[in-house]
Amino acid sequence: MKYHTIITGWGNAALNFLEDPEANFIIIFNEDVPPDLADVSVLHTREQLLATPEAGDTVLIGEKVFDITAIGEEAKSTLKNLGHCTLCFKGGSVPERPGYIMLEGEEPLLKSDIQIEVPIEIH
Repeated sequence: MKYHTIITGWGNAALNFLEDPEANFIIIFNEDVPPDLADVSVLHTREQLLATPEAGDTVLIGEKVFDITAIGEEAKSTLKNLGHCTLCFKGGSVPERPGYIMLEGEEPLLKSDIQIEVPIEIH
């Protein structure tokens, strides 16, 4: 396992991007998120990134499984240092932005999947 963390909360607008098909992402951040980003972030426990995520790795959010199809260079360092990146569920072989991890899965991530104490893992 490369990373394991637990969701501890989220901002009022954090799940709005998930319902927008043009966006289809969540922003994750350690609990010590800067105040100006807290409203749009899914917060989680501060944990150590044990190895750099790569295309072909698997992300689990609760019971949902997603394959990493691409990862931006910025996402690698911000996940390690801040527990921060954007998890985008549109797939694709090129990250839409440097801070994105592009994911693809058989089932979409829904607002109801984001709950307190749900794990986020990278394998």
